[in-house]
Amino acid sequence: MRWAGGTAGFVFAIDQATKLFVVWHLGLADRLQMDVVAPYLTFRMAWNRGINFGLFAGHDVALRWGLIALALAIVLWVWLWVREAQAGRRVQVAAGLVIGGALGNVVDRIAYGAVADFLNMSCCGISNPYSFNIADIAVFAGALGLLLWSGPAKTP
Repeated sequence: MRWAGGTAGFVFAIDQATKLFVVWHLGLADRLQMDVVAPYLTFRMAWNRGINFGLFAGHDVALRWGLIALALAIVLWVWLWVREAQAGRRVQVAAGLVIGGALGNVVDRIAYGAVADFLNMSCCGISNPYSFNIADIAVFAGALGLLLWSGPAKTP
């Protein structure tokens, strides 16, 4: 489980460090938008109170804590599943991506009441209205990795 734990710790640290730097140090929380390499990469502040793409967003405290509980339950389930399966390195890394990303967004919900999304990418005349963060990328990549590499269960 060393690979899962190490990957989760790395993703969590990078996610939180980028959020602190961009949102607070560069002042994106106040400026709301900064062109980095427009239109390909823009920092665009979005406080996500819902799930992906702001679905089910609201200011309801019960929803906030429900999403925190759900994320923590998924983290625990993934950790136990990978440990029980005695997964190989690729599956552990994929699980670590999911776990680290989920925990990064949980910290945001606890600290700020919403997830700090700030990355926005557009290309080729298509304007993307959504923002995301490093944790979102990690969760997506990790879930894809788990689907590709976990394989069918071995029977005794």
